[in-house]
Amino acid sequence: MSRPTVLIVEDDANLRTLYSDAFTEAGITVLTASFGAEGLKLALEHHPDAILMDIMLPGMSGHQVVSKIREDSWGKRATIVYLTNMSDAENVTHAVEKDASEYIIKANTPPKEVVNRVRMAMRA
Repeated sequence: MSRPTVLIVEDDANLRTLYSDAFTEAGITVLTASFGAEGLKLALEHHPDAILMDIMLPGMSGHQVVSKIREDSWGKRATIVYLTNMSDAENVTHAVEKDASEYIIKANTPPKEVVNRVRMAMRA
């Protein structure tokens, strides 16, 4: 059985490394993108088992990237987990409307818990 793959779309290099290391330690292959368009390209090329999506990104926002992913036949069913510090109702509602599997607030969630919640989302 092959290792699952997670795409992390996060513009903060320190956070990208922190989450990448946590997933790698858990035996999960990691792809990373530092801006929205790069994340969209990697998602559509590699079809990862889950996508961790920040909202505030340079260029395309996370919401715009998810909308584009959902237009693709594979992307309609992709497991997308928002990982952000945006906790306002508008952003949460947008994520729910785009069938996000999870909505995780970075500041409230240690990396190991993020890994566990993404694993659960991949199984759902």
